[in-house]
Amino acid sequence: MCDTYDVRPRPVTSASGQELEPSSRDPEPPTQDVEPADRGRTSSVSVSPTDDGLWCRRFHPAPDAAHRLVCFPHAGGSASYYLPVSAALSPRADVVALQYPGRQDRRAEPLLDDIGTLADRVHEALRGWDDRPLTFFGHSMGALVAFEVARRFELEGGGPTRLFVSGRRAPSRHRDDNVHLRDDDGIIAEVKSMSGTDDRLLGDEELLRMILPALRGDYRAVETYRCPPNSTVACPVSALVGDSDPKTTVEEAGDWERHTTGAFDLTVLPGGHFYLNDRAADVLKLLGDHIASQSAPQSA
Repeated sequence: MCDTYDVRPRPVTSASGQELEPSSRDPEPPTQDVEPADRGRTSSVSVSPTDDGLWCRRFHPAPDAAHRLVCFPHAGGSASYYLPVSAALSPRADVVALQYPGRQDRRAEPLLDDIGTLADRVHEALRGWDDRPLTFFGHSMGALVAFEVARRFELEGGGPTRLFVSGRRAPSRHRDDNVHLRDDDGIIAEVKSMSGTDDRLLGDEELLRMILPALRGDYRAVETYRCPPNSTVACPVSALVGDSDPKTTVEEAGDWERHTTGAFDLTVLPGGHFYLNDRAADVLKLLGDHIASQSAPQSA
């Protein structure tokens, strides 16, 4: 996976080290979360990612793929976080990464600080993308948004073949979190506690002015979210969690089973809230195996 938080405009690099140019429609380069390991990567070959409108981004379009994976970013995150997922799974799957308002090239747009409203907008944006089977993957806040979008699709008779929820406790499990009410220093302390971003970047006032509004709005959306009683989806749910995640215990992740009438499984991997940065291969294998099972011919 790419870095955790959006902090400044910079070129996006592919898994092979190629530098990806921003789309010509973007008024400025899309930002990418900065990771020390990515610095210094250059290439004489430039590739423009396919930008499908405002919400849906495809870095490696796979128009002939039989399956589509839709990726939902975490709080403060962006579509570019899923660039390595797109690189790894294309062309087996057509990977679509969502871009929420208020970050990167959508930084000038108003934030949507309510999960229900955000899910409504994403659901609307994804209409027309369900011309082939869908799988949803969401990490942290993205898990809640993916769950609510899946519910909306199912009310219309559609929905994903499977919902992967990562690093997020079940919708019915609440904590009295109020990070969104903290001052800027309090939000920065929360980010540091999850080891998601280089401390040197968090000490840069200009960068913080760019990231803090999105972080505060996203935390408000998550912390004020309350799912309707007995909310479920019919599709199978796969929950993933790090064994030392301070935001989600294994038990809290296991309670996702209460929110599906389909099959359920739980995968516990070593690591904290952003376990998937270090365990990307495990996550990609789970996704790849599911996509392969959906694409394989069904026996009579």
